[in-house]
Amino acid sequence: MTDYGNIWRRLINDANKSWVVFENGTCVILMETSDDLAQQAQALLAKFGDVNAGSASGDFSVLELEDLPGWVVGGHHPDILNYVATDELLGGMAPSMQAGLIGRQHRSDDAEHPKVVYIYDPKSAQC
Repeated sequence: MTDYGNIWRRLINDANKSWVVFENGTCVILMETSDDLAQQAQALLAKFGDVNAGSASGDFSVLELEDLPGWVVGGHHPDILNYVATDELLGGMAPSMQAGLIGRQHRSDDAEHPKVVYIYDPKSAQC
């Protein structure tokens, strides 16, 4: 099982940001926090996580990582990101396109079944 909490800890370079990671690697960065970070992240993912092909929710951007094998996939909400590991690719198409499609599917899966696996909150010991 992929340790998404550790991966996102390495990728997010701002120790003052709060963020929540879901089972399939979706990370929701919380720019303004509430008392319940998990609930806040789940609400954002419920609103912006579904994928509808042909709409803004189906679009994605892909950033190949330099210091970690894999890609970060962004979507139509700037604070909802996905990590895709190199071992998830199957071949047959350009790696960045495949990573984008996989990341988009992970986001959709996490929106449908939002299981929180990691919370980073710099204001508490909950990290």
